[in-house]
Amino acid sequence: MKKRQIILTLVTAALLGTAQSADACTGITLKSQDGHTIVARTIEWGGSDLNSQYVIVPRGHRQQSLLPGGNTDGMTFTARYGYVGLSVEQETFVAEGLNEAGLSAGLFYFPAYGQYEVYNPAEKATTIADLQLVAYILGECATVDDVKKAVAQVHIVQIDPRASTVHWRFTDPSGRQIVLEIIEGGKVCFYDNPLGVLTNSPGLEWHLTNLNNYVNLYPGSAPAQELDGRRLSQFGAGSGFLGIPGDITPPSRFVRAAFYQATAPRQATAEKTILQGFQILNNFDIPVGIEFADGKVPADIPSATQWTSATDPAGRAIYFRTMYNSAIRCINLKDINFTKVAYRAVPMDAVKQQPVERIAVQ
Repeated sequence: MKKRQIILTLVTAALLGTAQSADACTGITLKSQDGHTIVARTIEWGGSDLNSQYVIVPRGHRQQSLLPGGNTDGMTFTARYGYVGLSVEQETFVAEGLNEAGLSAGLFYFPAYGQYEVYNPAEKATTIADLQLVAYILGECATVDDVKKAVAQVHIVQIDPRASTVHWRFTDPSGRQIVLEIIEGGKVCFYDNPLGVLTNSPGLEWHLTNLNNYVNLYPGSAPAQELDGRRLSQFGAGSGFLGIPGDITPPSRFVRAAFYQATAPRQATAEKTILQGFQILNNFDIPVGIEFADGKVPADIPSATQWTSATDPAGRAIYFRTMYNSAIRCINLKDINFTKVAYRAVPMDAVKQQPVERIAVQ
């Protein structure tokens, strides 16, 4: 790797960790009546355009991990399974993806609560950068049990100590989902996640406990009641959710995602469930500017939510839309011959302008 690329890598890592910008992600999980588990998520960054790409990775593709200090001689890994990934800033930084075995993997920001092990140069042959773990897992694993075994064989480190740590979500075609968090000096923690919701800090167990603070919420409308002879009644529909948090902090987004997901009608097919996932995640789009002090917006982009994806592991398909194009696009892995396809990295948006259809009225 050229020196310029190394510098860019380090700048990218630091950029992704800047606390002042929206480094938010919201993940949900939905199930269809025909037995498919759909995982959907947003990715946010308000500091700059992430220049996101989709990557097509064939079987046998070889990669090498970056290491702290800009070193490029980290662990090498070769894909046993072909996969499609959605990457940020650099094509090797896959933030969400699906492989031909049906394993879905994604990273979510986890600032202040994650803590990786200290890099040991003597272990560089088994050391991988946190932002490259998704690529490694997608190429190596078919099930969540495989993921646990693969993680146990590597050392996961940051390539720049200024960057935010991350945690990861993995889902296989059976519908089983686990979350990986690395805390307290490199302690590896796996959690089963039957609820299927994930945001950012604090850790998953804290968020699940915090849901108890909203035991009063329920779908529908609150009944009318009397208060010292005065009749109190709802102003409109949905009063059973009065008090659900509406801000963009990770705890509030986790609560909203959990209740919106749990009350969503189960759709008949996987494709209808995919579309439902995008509709639910509309509620988590973050406008540019909301997370910055007045007049301090650093980037001219249309949204801090740069893209939203939905994945059907059993159906081997991944869908996405972007801040520049709200049309939903699909890559069907069943249409790809991963023994013959060439590696490629393609910008998600060739034209960074929202298309507007003009309706001609005669």
